[in-house]
Amino acid sequence: MSDFNDKQIHILQVAEKLFTEHGFDGTSIRDIAKEAKINIAMISYYFGSKEKLLEALIITRISDLRLQIENLFKEELTPFEKIDRLIELYITRLNKNRGMYQILHFEISTKKRDINFEAFNEVKKYNLVALQNIIDEGQAKGIFKKDITVELILPTIMGTYFHFHMNRTFYKELLNLRNDDDYNTYIHSTLIIHIQQTIKALLKYEA
Repeated sequence: MSDFNDKQIHILQVAEKLFTEHGFDGTSIRDIAKEAKINIAMISYYFGSKEKLLEALIITRISDLRLQIENLFKEELTPFEKIDRLIELYITRLNKNRGMYQILHFEISTKKRDINFEAFNEVKKYNLVALQNIIDEGQAKGIFKKDITVELILPTIMGTYFHFHMNRTFYKELLNLRNDDDYNTYIHSTLIIHIQQTIKALLKYEA
């Protein structure tokens, strides 16, 4: 968020909270201004419109993810360890910002508004390249299979998480997860490990 000042960051944080709770359509600029305790003109001055505010929010959410992935490649890790860390990073962020990601994917799929998702798409391309680099390294070392459809790995990771989350009530009852703390603990102690094992089974070269 280094490109935004403190007031802008505050507005973005309030907007994210309200978008998550009430949806993009269910949140007005007036609602954001009231919650942030500022006047509407200030939001217009900084962002211009609710759509532009969402675009700015996308940028704040993806810029630090890219930095974390770049830092991952600086560490002395094996390809399998990098895959584990990448999955943990993805699921942790998805779970923390799940409301925002649901709004983003709804807006992208419905195309109801003229919102520029170029920055979001660019970071998805970057993430795919980063994953490809890990796969290439593993294949060069003879520990990953050659016939890997890299483009489907990230959807497999995120799809597993979102299926679990969209059926949250069912799984909370099935797994006796009594509250949100139990639910989040299960994601970090069990779901992430399951996804890591699944992806590594897809990648592992067997002689």
